[in-house]
Amino acid sequence: MRKLKYFLLTKSIGLYINFLSYTHPKKATLLAYKLFSNPREGRLSKENLPEILKETEHKTLAFEGQQFHSYTWKGNDHIILLIHGWESNASRWEKMLPYLQKSGSTIVAIDGPAHGLSSGLEFNVPTYAAFIDVAAKKFQPHTIIGHSIGGAASVYYQYKYQNIKLQKMVLLGTPSDLRTLIANYVALLSLNSKMETLLDDYFLQKFQFQLDAFSGKIFGEKLNLKGIIAHDLDDTIVAFGESQKIASGWKNATFIETKGLGHSMHDDVLYNQVIKFLFED
Repeated sequence: MRKLKYFLLTKSIGLYINFLSYTHPKKATLLAYKLFSNPREGRLSKENLPEILKETEHKTLAFEGQQFHSYTWKGNDHIILLIHGWESNASRWEKMLPYLQKSGSTIVAIDGPAHGLSSGLEFNVPTYAAFIDVAAKKFQPHTIIGHSIGGAASVYYQYKYQNIKLQKMVLLGTPSDLRTLIANYVALLSLNSKMETLLDDYFLQKFQFQLDAFSGKIFGEKLNLKGIIAHDLDDTIVAFGESQKIASGWKNATFIETKGLGHSMHDDVLYNQVIKFLFED
């Protein structure tokens, strides 16, 4: 019954947007983009902060009038920066954190735009990458680990900002192509071809790039640092082939295929592989 209600809701919303695309195309475009970019989960409150984040040193950083939150588990001079995914927050690293802390490293996690304790209503990868850049300048990480769309933001960050101090990067269950994300969204709502064109034009106007150009494969071709790209065959959120696209462009990265982990990628064996890559290579 819940699935049926969700199906009817998404199709009803899509039908309304399709109607607007002919009568009020600008309104239709703004509504479609809002539904695509506004997370509905992942917020935190200071009053009910997860226990894992209460142990940290908190800082509020800023980018162009937006504020975002960072959490630091103090260690030695080796810094690891953690970048969460869609409708999540810094607490998603709780299961991986003990493995990273065994190395003695200082661990820093941030809340993305419109997630956790960070400000805003809209999430997009360019803004997330800008948040990463502010955090990287503040904390000087040697390694970035990103999950899901946080991995995509990490790849785009390194492509755009070219942090020469960054030594390694780890991507977990990461999508490659914005075109694929938009296509999945269009299919979910059954949007018409006119709306597809309107969204294409809107992204070009807002971010100054074509959808097909926003690709982890393309960005990966410009990455010189070492990396791990891990993806699970049973991931039902991000297609397995998306990470393979990134790996085909990023020649200095090792691809790890897992099974049975789903999108979360929580696994002792995988975490030990990551630790070995970070500290024994």
